[in-house]
Amino acid sequence: MSIYHAHGKLLLTAEYFVLDGATALALPVKYGQSLDIATDRKDENLHWQSLDEKGNCWFEATFDPSDFSIIDQNDEAIAIRLQSILKELKTHHPPPTTRHSSLKTYLSFPRSWGLGTSSTLIYLLAKWAGADPFDLQFKIFGGSGYDIACAGAEGPILYQLKNKKPFVEGCEFSPSFADRIFFVYLGKKQNSRKGIARYRAESSGQRAEKRIAEISALTDLFLKEKTPEGFEKLIVEHEKLVGSAVGLPRAKSVYFNDFWGEVKSLGAWGGDFVLVTSDRPAEETKDYFNEKGFEVFIPYREMVL
Repeated sequence: MSIYHAHGKLLLTAEYFVLDGATALALPVKYGQSLDIATDRKDENLHWQSLDEKGNCWFEATFDPSDFSIIDQNDEAIAIRLQSILKELKTHHPPPTTRHSSLKTYLSFPRSWGLGTSSTLIYLLAKWAGADPFDLQFKIFGGSGYDIACAGAEGPILYQLKNKKPFVEGCEFSPSFADRIFFVYLGKKQNSRKGIARYRAESSGQRAEKRIAEISALTDLFLKEKTPEGFEKLIVEHEKLVGSAVGLPRAKSVYFNDFWGEVKSLGAWGGDFVLVTSDRPAEETKDYFNEKGFEVFIPYREMVL
């Protein structure tokens, strides 16, 4: 049996702007996805199962290993997407073997959390096939690729696209005030394409270049900041800059306008997780969000790798 593992991701800075070359600070998380590959000599087909964080099988399919035609499945749309990934691999980087194979993926987080179900899968399959996970990601899903970088990282990273090529650098980001930082799950799934379209409409020419430079500078300041008060000021500045670029209100003003700390969107604005800061006890902070109906509340050190 072969076993592979990939980390999930959070994007702390440069959401949207990372697509155009801004330097982003990205955080691989302790949650992730694993891929186990075993040989089943009783059946020459390729069998696939995807298990959630509770061990329940949420997707399964059987493929003909010769051309990856779908023999059986319980979700046609997912089966077709997986088929396209397998075909792409076979064309450019054939896996060691696909006959008599049983593949199982195991998530350690709920799929709805948006921590990288697809990106970790791409990374895992690329590693199995000996392919470049960035190439596979760009061909199948597009995007900036920061999530692929997080999948294989062992700590915070700086990520940038230079001439459409990914550059990844490990960095020191371990705030001394981490016990005042938490992650709250909004559960408001956003359409990334719509957000990117708004960003594209608002960002062009010299204005875009200026904003990219400003965002990259903020990323550097986030790395260097030593105080919680300074960190919160950077959050506000970053939120204002991104908000003006995508034409959307801050998550804080929409959901938490009476919150005493700061709130920062992560990735697609207003979608999955937000980062929050608080100078009050963790339990009091948690109660605030729970009372507003947001039950998933994770301290920084329990989330970030």
